[in-house]
Amino acid sequence: MATETQQLKNHLLQTDHGFRQLVEQHQELDTRLQVLAHQNYLSEMEQTEEVTLKKQKLQLKDQIQGILRRHRDPQTA
Repeated sequence: MATETQQLKNHLLQTDHGFRQLVEQHQELDTRLQVLAHQNYLSEMEQTEEVTLKKQKLQLKDQIQGILRRHRDPQTA
């Protein structure tokens, strides 16, 4: 199942511009969160940014998973 999902994801990355944009945005947020995670101290503004980024990342993940679900089982779409 995981291989099947990865194959579908790879296919959509190559063929679906919107899907690719969501994945790229998700990766950008992840990169920024990693930078924040490696800091010894976060200012109040950085803490707020971290919470906001985590929420945005989760929303993107939900959208990505929704697209994958629709393509795996088009009858439920």
